Amino acid sequence: MAEQAKKTTAKRKTAARKAAPRKATAKRKPAAKTAKKPVSLQDRMTEAGRDAFLASLGLYGMAYDQIQDQVKVVETELSSRRKKADKLYRDMVKRGAKVEKKALDAIDDIELPGELLPFDRETFEARIEQAKARFEQLKETVGFKTAA
Repeated sequence: MAEQAKKTTAKRKTAARKAAPRKATAKRKPAAKTAKKPVSLQDRMTEAGRDAFLASLGLYGMAYDQIQDQVKVVETELSSRRKKADKLYRDMVKRGAKVEKKALDAIDDIELPGELLPFDRETFEARIEQAKARFEQLKETVGFKTAA
């Protein structure tokens, strides 16, 4: 029993401590009561209208900012594509100059008679075959799969 009495006494002390009021270390001031005027219906409507106007201005501002961001992205992409197109165009011009030079060399290699009359069909067909063979060689060096 002695043990139970000690436990009961210990429980009572903690309960007593919890129930004891705490001392306030700092003095609190009571909350200041502000006297609010009753707001008239006209004032509330005016405020609601102004808020709606400001909300629409905010929406316009947000939309404007988003559009500006999109315009910057499109301008950057367009500039990049222009640079690529300019480079591709210059590369095509260089390649065209090489093909032209090879074609002119191939044409110069073909022997044409000084005078086409009188017309000899066998000689003409031989020259056509020679030209076709030369163009086949030209196609292979340029890398075309089919003739235009």
